[in-house]
Amino acid sequence: MSVTYVALGDSSAVGVGASKGGGYPERLASRLRKQGLSVGLTNLGMSGAVIRDVFTSQIKRAVATQPTLVTLGIGTNDLWRSTSLEDFRDDLDRIARRLKPTGASLVIVNVPDMALAPVARMVPSHLYEGRIEPFNEAIAATARTHGMHVVDLYSASREFLPQRPDFFSFDGFHPSDSGYEQWADLMLPTVQPLVERR
Repeated sequence: MSVTYVALGDSSAVGVGASKGGGYPERLASRLRKQGLSVGLTNLGMSGAVIRDVFTSQIKRAVATQPTLVTLGIGTNDLWRSTSLEDFRDDLDRIARRLKPTGASLVIVNVPDMALAPVARMVPSHLYEGRIEPFNEAIAATARTHGMHVVDLYSASREFLPQRPDFFSFDGFHPSDSGYEQWADLMLPTVQPLVERR
């Protein structure tokens, strides 16, 4: 079985913070291959991307790839850069509308609890306090509307981050190698059944 996988998003798709092996898309693709699937990965993630960048710079190429699986991880930079909730919701809806006609399985990862990241101690708290949950509610609502599958990184992060200081790389913001491995592990139970039944 062949999977045409396109990854959209920010530096977590690129793998910033990892010493090797890329971000979660490469590690997820590797796990799928170990299950006997043939996976071709096109990673369109961009460091520093906000949701508007996904819509303006990644979607056209994603659709042209004729994907059977699309993953999207976005939102953390939108928090830091004060994207309004309304703009985030509108752009996410536009992205979903462009992707839906491809017929691909659409998987979106919500925003982890960055208040637990080491970097949170170095930035103004108003950038994330009270904002992460509404952004994740917008992700959940858009997913319901368009038939996307949500991987709940937020709830998982609240459980494992206090016990996993090794999740973050030296910058206290991006995941480390072990962090990306855990991220891919969290995605696999959602993604694998979707691609196996195509």
